[in-house]
Parts: sequence; C-alpha cells; structure tokens
Amino acid sequence: MEDRLSNLRLKRQSLFNSHRQSRWIISDFRIMKNWIPKKIAAGKDRKQKRCLSCGTTENMYRRRYCSKDCRQKLLYALGIRTGLLKALNTRYATFYFTEKIVIMDILPHFSREILSFIYPRSSGEKPAQDYCRMSDLLGNEWWAEKKRTHKHYLANRHIYNQAVRNGCHEGVVIPLETRVPAVKGASLTHLKLGKSDLDSPELEKKIKSAFRLQVKKHHPDLGGDAGSFRKVHQAYKDLLSWAESPTFLRRRGFPDKWFYDGDTDGWIQPKPYLRK
Repeated sequence: MEDRLSNLRLKRQSLFNSHRQSRWIISDFRIMKNWIPKKIAAGKDRKQKRCLSCGTTENMYRRRYCSKDCRQKLLYALGIRTGLLKALNTRYATFYFTEKIVIMDILPHFSREILSFIYPRSSGEKPAQDYCRMSDLLGNEWWAEKKRTHKHYLANRHIYNQAVRNGCHEGVVIPLETRVPAVKGASLTHLKLGKSDLDSPELEKKIKSAFRLQVKKHHPDLGGDAGSFRKVHQAYKDLLSWAESPTFLRRRGFPDKWFYDGDTDGWIQPKPYLRK
C-alpha cells in the first residue's frame, strides 16, 4: 500500500482565504490529483481485521468495530457536518480511510463525475478527527467564496475545483442494494432454522417439522420449560405468517465505506454482508 501511495503525486494546494477569523492552517490541506486505486480502501486489507471506524487491529477478533463508542463518534462526526454536502448539492457520498489519508468521494446531482477530497492523516488522531478538519477547511473555503461572489453555484464550483476528478464509474458511490427478509432472527433461532431456509420452496414444511422437534424438547407436558415453549410457539406463528406473505426490508450501503444518501441527508455505516 505504501509503495502505491509513494508513486502517486501529491499536489499541495493552499486554501488560504482573506477571511481574518479563519484559524485553520489551510496550507496543511493536500489534494491528490491522481486516482487512488480502490484496493487501498479501508477494509480491503484482509490480513488483519480492522475497526471500520478507527482502523485499529487490537483485540478485534471477529468484530467490525473496536467499541460501540468508537463507531458512534465517527457517525456523529459525519452526521453534524452534512451541511457541506447539502451545500455542494450532493446526491451520494462515501467516506473511507487508510493509514495515511482519509477520502471523501461525492457525486453531485445532475453529474456523472466522481469528485474525491483527500486529506492526510494526523499522527495519533482518529479518522473522525481528520474528517472534521477536512470538512471544516472546505466549509470555511466555501463560505469565503460565497461571501466574495454572492453566488452559491460559484462557491460550489470553487470547491469542486479542489477535488480529484477521477473519471471513475459512478458505481463507486452508488450503493449496493439487497433485500433482507423481514423476519426476526430470534424466530429462526428458536426453531433452529437458518436464513437460507427462507429461500426454500418447501418452507412451510420445514417450519412445521422444526416446530415439532422443538415441541418435544420444550413442551411442559414432556418435561420442558413453559417459557421456552411459548417462545417456540410464537416463533412458529411468526414464521408461518411470513411464509404465507413474505415481506422484505431494503438494505443499501457498502461493505467497507460509510455511505451518505442525499435524499435522506444521513450517513449509513458499512454493511460487510453486502460484500460480493
């Protein structure tokens, strides 16, 4: 990864503006003018399990995040800065990071061109903090241009010009989509069924057969626990009802990127189960 990054040209571009109240060291903002291969995207390194919020590999085991607090902090940092994305007329956006940089790709409305904003990681800081700095720098620059020109579209154009124009296919930021059966996981667990069983053409027979097996274990008349039997019976009714009229939930996102949907003005955490 480092070898790939070392071969790419980094263009240092000052975002200094005349606004006296700005306290940001804008010269630290670097824009990379070559497209970064998607192989360096967070989550692609499968040698070690990395936290999808901070990138740490310590005590990860099979978890996606090192802690709930870590995940919530990044989601909060992304969520409170959606104003910039709305100002830039963003349809979709993604956020991901490596050990060296953080990357935000955006697809504006009425455009098929991906714009990438790339910012160097700070030593000892988490991606959430680096994203905040990058977003604040771009936001300050947008407002300075807006005040100077009194034109929203000129401020947008000014920020677009700071981005890497990849010429990439729009699928880079248009999310993968899958349908998930609207079934409680507990119902499957109580009857010892798997998600793959929901696709079976003989689902009702499988549900009834699984129910009979669990009845033999949990029915009070056969020495079982009444509370467990009630749960098994409720799971049986729920699954039979779903089998008669299947309903699905739509899930959108990326397996290794945080995804922003302009229609809902919200960020969605990575969805590893969407990995192809």
